[in-house]
Amino acid sequence: MINNYMGILNLNEDETNIINLTKCRPLAAIPIGSRYRIIDFALSNMVNSGLSNIGIFTQSKSRSLVDHVGSGRPWDLDRRPNGLFVFNFGITSTSLNDTEMLWNTTEYLYRSKEKNVILSSSYMVGNIDYMAAIKYHEEKKQDITVIYKNINTGSNDFLNCDVLNIDENSKVLSVGKNTGAYNHLNISMEMFIMKKELLISLIRKCIQSGSYKTLKDTIHKNINNLSVTAYEFKGYLQCVNSIGAYYKTNMDMLALKTTKELFFSNGPIYTKIKDEPPTKYSSESKVTNSIIADGCIIEGIVENSIISRGVFVHSGAEIKNSIILQNCEIKENSKLFNVIIDKNVIVNEDKQLNGDNEFPLVIEKRALF
Repeated sequence: MINNYMGILNLNEDETNIINLTKCRPLAAIPIGSRYRIIDFALSNMVNSGLSNIGIFTQSKSRSLVDHVGSGRPWDLDRRPNGLFVFNFGITSTSLNDTEMLWNTTEYLYRSKEKNVILSSSYMVGNIDYMAAIKYHEEKKQDITVIYKNINTGSNDFLNCDVLNIDENSKVLSVGKNTGAYNHLNISMEMFIMKKELLISLIRKCIQSGSYKTLKDTIHKNINNLSVTAYEFKGYLQCVNSIGAYYKTNMDMLALKTTKELFFSNGPIYTKIKDEPPTKYSSESKVTNSIIADGCIIEGIVENSIISRGVFVHSGAEIKNSIILQNCEIKENSKLFNVIIDKNVIVNEDKQLNGDNEFPLVIEKRALF
């Protein structure tokens, strides 16, 4: 039964290729889709599948993440018993890996009444029905079920993600990395279903041996000692592990079919409510194929772009194929093409910023141009 499962969101994610947007926040807290955060998808997937006990494990730069999730109310997780638990290890002087974080909070695992665990990262953006995956896991009666996506665009997408090598019975034989050499791949979504007892055993093994860097690494290196099966997810998926992937994921949301699937296919994606006023469009504004959040003022041209809350686009300004995050001001006659602008940036009059489809220009938080 689904009420016998708890969720763990492990935010020990590689931020190397998206560092421009993670200097002041964890990857999970990056704004996406005009009014969401990346973690909203992982949290909503678990809640929509009936999980009511979810732990978030994070450490550095967690202020914005903690502020966003709060008590878990938007996801109906402000409850007793269970609910949302945030374990923030940011006060430590040295960085911890995920097994050390989990080991330091094993009391949470022991005290949780659920006997099974869904372990997930946050940067896999999709809308997944965990109930179907749990049914598959219980029918197979394996130690671990890992969820994967079969793709045919591996040379361009999901670079540096884990790749599953599986046999005809969906048994996982080994795990590698996507180096971009092949198109047809089985991409691990870094979502694992297992018994809580096994999870604690793997954490203990990792800590005692000292030979594994992460829990994921522990599972991968012990494939031959465990029975690991793979469950295929067939919906829309992107891994936001680089600036290019972040840009592509946002641009994909401009397609109505993708938006409907991503935000509604297996339940809605929830986020923190800000109660901003409706966006104001002047008579001279022109907006085409864009997503614009509430609380904005649009006087200029916006085309194929994602505009977050509280953005002011002045008269004569032109924004195309760009992502503008919260509380930015784009002044008169500025031109922005293929640009990602972080929060609280002011672009002065008559400025022109140009990026590229493959390599968008990133303007960091609170910059002034």
